Amino acid sequence: MTRINLLKVKYLPTILEPGVLYVSEEFEVAGHLCPCGCDNKIITPLGPTDWTFTAFNNKPTLYPSIGNWQIPCRSHYWISKGEIKWSYQWTEEQIFAGRQAEEELRNVYYKKLARKRNRKSIAKNIVNWLRKK
Repeated sequence: MTRINLLKVKYLPTILEPGVLYVSEEFEVAGHLCPCGCDNKIITPLGPTDWTFTAFNNKPTLYPSIGNWQIPCRSHYWISKGEIKWSYQWTEEQIFAGRQAEEELRNVYYKKLARKRNRKSIAKNIVNWLRKK
């Protein structure tokens, strides 16, 4: 498979069709069948610490690449402007390093988010305290 079509949905269907990337922006998730033909469902969460989704002229792009390390085919590819672009296989060391890097990015993101919320909370408490005076 070399191409993938976009279908925006509210919910991902139970049965996925080959060559279709189903995207639920409301629930921040995308799903498709592995393009190698093994028929495994590939589900990618969308968000600031996961994959990003864009579409131009109804041609989908997911970033970063998709590495199916937990299924037997271990396929690795990019979805870019509606095309499947096959990539190289990763070694076990690369997979481990990639997972560690992803975890670190998530940790940094959520720590920044918590600090931001805390600052807003402090400011809100001060404003509320001043209003009571």
